[in-house]
Amino acid sequence: MGNACLEVNHVSKKAGGKTLVEPLSFTLDTGRVLALCGGNGAGKSTILKMVVGISRPTTGTILVQGLDAHSQRAAYAKQIGYMPDDFQFSGGLNAWDTIRFYAGLRGVGEQRAADVLELVGLTEAKGKTVFRFSKGMRQRLLLAQALLAQPALLVLDEPTNGLDPYWMESLSDLLTRLKAAGHSVLFSTHQLDVAEAVADEAIFLNQGRVIQHGSVESFKQQYGAAGLNAAFRASLKRTE
Repeated sequence: MGNACLEVNHVSKKAGGKTLVEPLSFTLDTGRVLALCGGNGAGKSTILKMVVGISRPTTGTILVQGLDAHSQRAAYAKQIGYMPDDFQFSGGLNAWDTIRFYAGLRGVGEQRAADVLELVGLTEAKGKTVFRFSKGMRQRLLLAQALLAQPALLVLDEPTNGLDPYWMESLSDLLTRLKAAGHSVLFSTHQLDVAEAVADEAIFLNQGRVIQHGSVESFKQQYGAAGLNAAFRASLKRTE
């Protein structure tokens, strides 16, 4: 364990008289990967939007690299690369013009833009207009823009949606390399096999509440080959 990159302290979210996320606390150390696991409506995306600063928590505080999301907003935002679950790029632009636009917003040069397209396997498609992209290709372009500024914290919302098995494996390899380079990764998924393959820790969520939090290795030791799938089912059963 090292220094905390992300600190979430007693954070909750209410909207329209409903509790979307019950109070939760966790830390993510530098060079670690944490998966938020659960089905639709579990609260995963709401938590990620609070972490990246899109949504303000009802209670609690969030720090990234010791910076507060709201009182130090500009400096905080520079520490984060965010890949939303879905996003409509301007369909008339090609991939190269799109990534150069985001490179300008993040203050990085064209060489870095070219590098991230190579990382996600879109170099050969850089002249293709985005409206002709498949869902998986759009996901890879979203990942590329999140990587541009080499953020301390990479936040990915359902990053494997629409990816074929080859690119799911490539994403796993990329996350492993990012860890080794000292980046921290927080991602959401409903695919527990993905979490098991790439995460160091997992938080199980159900209807906005944490039902289990532990290391992936400890879940695998407890449940053997069934791994996170069995651990998640057992956690759900205990809450019934």
